[in-house]
This record gives sequence, C-alpha cells and structure tokens, in this order.
Amino acid sequence: MRVKCVICDKIEAIDDNSFQAKRLRNRPINTYMCKACADRITERTEKRMASGNFHLYKSKKNPDDWD
Repeated sequence: MRVKCVICDKIEAIDDNSFQAKRLRNRPINTYMCKACADRITERTEKRMASGNFHLYKSKKNPDDWD
C-alpha cells in the first residue's frame, strides 16, 4: 500500500497486511506520518515539556451523583 505523509508529502510503501494499513483503509480519518516527521515532533514536544512552557489542558470531570 502506498501512503503519503501529511506533513512532508513523502510517498512511502507499507505492507498491505500490516495493522497500520488496515487502520488507514477502515478509518479514513486516520492519517499517515512518516518515521522522520514523527521522530521530529516527538523530540520537539519532549523539549517543550522539559522547558516548563508546555501546558496540557485536561478536561474537568464533573462529580457524578450516582457514585
């Protein structure tokens, strides 16, 4: 299966029987990102998290009256 990276537009081939290929076929909302772009994003995110300027806003949970 030929796939295209959403960031750098590089076209790569992945195995048709792989889990990732099945996910891309069955759920069109999922997108493919090449290994180089995924590594770059991971590295930069970890650097921002270490700097202290990265805030992850989690949704507030409402107390449930049934518990």
